[in-house]
Amino acid sequence: MPLPSASVTVDLVVLTIRDRALHVLLVERGVEPFAGAWALPGGFVLDDEDLAEAAYRELAEETGVAHGIHLEQLRTYGAPGRDPRGHVVTVAWLALAPDLGEPAAGSDAAGARWWPMDDVAAGRVPLAFDHAGIVADGLERARAKLEYSSLATAFCPPEFTVAQLRAVYEAVWGVSIDPRNFHRKVTGTPGFVEPTGGTVAEGAGRPARLFRRGHVTTLVPPLTRAEP
Repeated sequence: MPLPSASVTVDLVVLTIRDRALHVLLVERGVEPFAGAWALPGGFVLDDEDLAEAAYRELAEETGVAHGIHLEQLRTYGAPGRDPRGHVVTVAWLALAPDLGEPAAGSDAAGARWWPMDDVAAGRVPLAFDHAGIVADGLERARAKLEYSSLATAFCPPEFTVAQLRAVYEAVWGVSIDPRNFHRKVTGTPGFVEPTGGTVAEGAGRPARLFRRGHVTTLVPPLTRAEP
């Protein structure tokens, strides 16, 4: 019997921090369906590529960056009717990077821009397809993984201060964090961050120490959103 017909796409929840706030990359669709609407960047998987290759290709086309970005598979979405063109299954990916520049729209997009996550999560930016749900899943994945992993350092440059790292948690979680408790937690967890020996001026006080991501990838006990 013939195999069932279904197309496969990849969609990307690309997050970065701009002006101390979490932003998500959206593209303005230039073709139907949903022409003129905002959507996640993505596209169909080509015949000669696997899913990860398709995700990296779309990422490079939309951001101009293909390296130095944390990329992980988020979920697969295949509900009938999610795409008016037919049965389309999409594999969504979560991509995180520090301070990405201005995006460049791909060939089938009318535009691309960074939107504040607060606006998108609140529904103030209507999204095409089922992309609002995919964004919500990506945001929750990022928030949850900050509790027990070193994912926050993916938003940081190779060398960073504790204050810069704290700003990542505040932007992603949307809460204020006590600086002293946070400093004690991250520097007191062996291997979470490692001092580089360098310093950088931050404000009028004494220079702040620079750190890099350590070898520990799991926080035990976790840093919960209610802390510090």
